Amino acid sequence: MTDALSPAVFVDRDGTIMEDCPYCSDPKDVKIFPGVPNALRRLKSKGFKLVIITNQSGIGRGLITMEQYRAVEAEVLRQLGAGLIDATYFCPDVPGQHSSCRKPAPGMIVEATRQHQIDLTRSFLIGDKEIDVECGRNAGVRTIRVKTGPEREMTGSTADWITEDVPAASEIILGAES
Repeated sequence: MTDALSPAVFVDRDGTIMEDCPYCSDPKDVKIFPGVPNALRRLKSKGFKLVIITNQSGIGRGLITMEQYRAVEAEVLRQLGAGLIDATYFCPDVPGQHSSCRKPAPGMIVEATRQHQIDLTRSFLIGDKEIDVECGRNAGVRTIRVKTGPEREMTGSTADWITEDVPAASEIILGAES
């Protein structure tokens, strides 16, 4: 019964929907990029579930607490708009340790798919880094890399599309679905 499954857009947080703020621990540092809430609302209105997936090694490194992470997450959700994001997944693991959730591993997408009845064949991932693209590929979703993060060099990217920002990425998704 595949019609019970919904397509989703998995979105990275730092550098994709908000300005990159290394180890962001203060809600005052959350700055959502212009146009992102409207772009996500358009995707949601077309039946996409919206899921944030974010590596947060600052927790594993002891640089930010769970309380600080939750406060920042709450501010991101507040600025995006009530009821817009269906779920948020984060991975606290530090680079170099074995992890099934730290991107490029697909663990957060796998977990979201199980919990939210998502059809990966109709889903997309938007991120600003190549590890986001690799995560999407590892999960079997189409990938869009945006140029809003600190890593602007796109040469050699394996993303299905490369575009300026989340609003442009949403246009690609809406075009691909029509």
